[in-house]
Amino acid sequence: MSNTYTGVTSKQFQDFIALPAEGPFQMVNLLKFKKKIEGTETSGAKGYAKYMEAALPFFEKSNAKVLYHGKPLFGLIGPEEELEWDKILIVEYASKKNFLSMITAEGYPAKMRSQVLADSRLIVCTTKQ
Repeated sequence: MSNTYTGVTSKQFQDFIALPAEGPFQMVNLLKFKKKIEGTETSGAKGYAKYMEAALPFFEKSNAKVLYHGKPLFGLIGPEEELEWDKILIVEYASKKNFLSMITAEGYPAKMRSQVLADSRLIVCTTKQ
């Protein structure tokens, strides 16, 4: 079985904080949902929709912008058997400070996100060359 990832490690968090990135940046979220959330009859996809609803006020307060939120249709390059990801989300944050304030704010629903995911990737990007 391959490794799965649903949350940030302590080392990854420290590396992100040390990243020399100023100003706006984007995060690409590649998401694979659980069939059912443990102990419930709720699908991971429905749980993720609830997470997004709960997280939206935190996004707005931190001036984050959802640039893209959609479902992959077809893999032109990659495994032919199936698509790896159920949803792709691209969010732009004004700064690392804004992002860190958002995810550390009291009440931010981080646990909801990790409970619904079978696997994920969160990739920090910039348009600066």
